[in-house]
Amino acid sequence: MIIRIGMAPAAAALGPEALTALALGLEREGFDSLWVSERVTGPALDPVVLLTYAAALTSRIKFGTAVMTLPGRSPAVLAKELASLDVLSGGRLLPAFGLGQRHAGEQQAFGVRREERAAIFEEALPLLRRFWAEDEVTHDGPRFRYEALRVLPKPAARGFDVWMGGTSEPELRRTGRLSDGWLAAFTTPAEGERGRLIVQEAAAGAGREIEDEHFGAVVPYRRGPLSDDAEARFARVRRISGPAPLKDVVPDLDGLEAHLGRLVEAGLSKFVLAPLSPPGDWDAELADVRDAALRLQTRR
Repeated sequence: MIIRIGMAPAAAALGPEALTALALGLEREGFDSLWVSERVTGPALDPVVLLTYAAALTSRIKFGTAVMTLPGRSPAVLAKELASLDVLSGGRLLPAFGLGQRHAGEQQAFGVRREERAAIFEEALPLLRRFWAEDEVTHDGPRFRYEALRVLPKPAARGFDVWMGGTSEPELRRTGRLSDGWLAAFTTPAEGERGRLIVQEAAAGAGREIEDEHFGAVVPYRRGPLSDDAEARFARVRRISGPAPLKDVVPDLDGLEAHLGRLVEAGLSKFVLAPLSPPGDWDAELADVRDAALRLQTRR
């Protein structure tokens, strides 16, 4: 099993100095990738703008969206936007998509009612793949219609391994039917194993196979007791998945390596580490995380 470890900033705004330190530090310390989430109503920067900035600073690390909302976007425009970023970065983009956050403001921002999101997603994702791979796309569906539409540029590899997020059983089964990988978040090892098995079962039922190494998780970590803001965020996220001990979801930095080892035993091998509280010094933070966990990362 090849283990890769990336980092995500905390759910807070990053200024140019902090983003520069984070991107250059990831490259210097040997991390695999930089991942960013999306929330229109939150302080974090737009994922495509942020990753484009980081791509201009670096030459090796990869870039992922964990995860980007698909319903509410034009598949043709998004295909061009992400392919452009991939070309500019030299083929380093790792897109991952989801239905969007369960938040009234986010639903308003994307203009999609919650009950419509799944159907839109299932039509839009195959269209993205076609725009990235085919010279022209003709499609007549319930929401999108294209006639010999040509979208350029194409990604560096004329397509992507597209990952999906989500934890509910319908989301997991959709991941098995449509995606190339699953990225869990705020998950216990037991939940990670259960989700992986459901995804694999759904993929097999659709006549597909997802590579064993295409299962991962966003892993939040902490330094000591949680702040009030971090405690509220943990409670908000776990409200959907159900109660779980803090240490089984958000390990302390000293226990991070052991926690990742348990996730590896559950069949996950790609990890996005995210400090639950924003660090004051990214150089120091990355050095500490390197010492705490990066020895698990393997190479071909």
